[in-house]
Amino acid sequence: MTTSLPDHARPGLPGAADVDRAAALLAPVIPPTPLQHSPRLSALTGYDVWLKREDLTAVRSYKVRGAYTVIAGLDAAARERGVTCASAGNHAQGVAYACARAGVAATIFLPRTTPRQKRDRVATLGGPHVEVVIAGEAYDDAASACAEFAEASGATVVPAFDHPGTVAGQGTVAAEVVAQAAAAGLAPAAVVVPVGGAGLLAGTTTYLTERAPGVRVLAAEPAGAASLAAALAAGGPVDLPHVDPFVDGAAVRRIGAVTYAAVAAARRTVELATLAVPEGLVCVEMLDLYQSEGIIAEPAGALASAALRMVAGPDAPPAGSTVVCVVSGGNNDVSRYADVVERALVHEGRKHYFLVEFPQEPGALRRFLDEVLGPDDDITLFEYTKRNNRETGPALVGVELGDPGELGALRERMAVSNLRVTKVDPDSPLFGFVL
Repeated sequence: MTTSLPDHARPGLPGAADVDRAAALLAPVIPPTPLQHSPRLSALTGYDVWLKREDLTAVRSYKVRGAYTVIAGLDAAARERGVTCASAGNHAQGVAYACARAGVAATIFLPRTTPRQKRDRVATLGGPHVEVVIAGEAYDDAASACAEFAEASGATVVPAFDHPGTVAGQGTVAAEVVAQAAAAGLAPAAVVVPVGGAGLLAGTTTYLTERAPGVRVLAAEPAGAASLAAALAAGGPVDLPHVDPFVDGAAVRRIGAVTYAAVAAARRTVELATLAVPEGLVCVEMLDLYQSEGIIAEPAGALASAALRMVAGPDAPPAGSTVVCVVSGGNNDVSRYADVVERALVHEGRKHYFLVEFPQEPGALRRFLDEVLGPDDDITLFEYTKRNNRETGPALVGVELGDPGELGALRERMAVSNLRVTKVDPDSPLFGFVL
């Protein structure tokens, strides 16, 4: 008679013991990140909310954990051949930092669209151990170049998420949460984890399955890139037909095979719920994190705490319970903040766009300002569109309301004016003109 192994003990799927071994590897080079109380989120949600500050690692994200675990676990021959990866963001920085600490050479492929500051950051973190190669216009081009290089050179590819070692390394986040919560006398009812390729989620559920199975896991995905929910519905990883790239650290078309298997196995023990978070709410939370806690979070870094703001019904933890949200990264490009503010205002109902056909007569715009707009409303965009090369069309007008509740009154004033007004909704193709 044979006894089947539990899923977490089958070849290819890590267990809690693998997470513990990863923690031992990481301990000398990557200090634990703090668990920080959030009075703002606690008051807003009714939970006792704590933030796991992965934005405070040396590379400002948790990605270094998985990268170092894989690289430090290589044998002497593999170390000699070196490693390679393709990335446009945090994973490249994690690999560069890990290689510098482990003394392993790396060739890192970045697409041409990677901002200069990120290229420089990868080179600085890796120092003489890292060669940065710019390959193609998009991530897929860089990934193809990386695969060709690995085939020709024998270098080991370090995956961003779909690898047992990466999963074990990312699982050390959960191990730290459990230890830090116990030391503080806390008993978390739930952990909220951002999801892209699901490496962090797989590591978290793997660890909790064996060490804290009573802790619920809320998996926060961008609404425009919900690859985990699609995989769970299909019974395995599937390609999304379209991905919104705004939450770039979690905008993954297809979650990994290893990560999916680990999550699917853990679901038999750990309670798991998925949450699709609107990109606009992510922007609202990014701004609140900065203004209230002084945390500069990238979009993926704000996913977890944004998700907690919308959780309801059977997925919601008990009122007043302790909840931990993982702030997964802080590599945000400051030039994106104008877009972040715009999306936040639209999500909150403060910003609206209209196509307005003004009569061709003097004073038409003045009457719009005096008779249609409220006293606390403001025009933030005014641009004429063209129907053809000879004729001016309606004006695209952006209006920021002093109070989101005044939209109805504004629409009523528009209706009784002598103007033809069409609201541009966020799902309209015209909305791409302003975002």
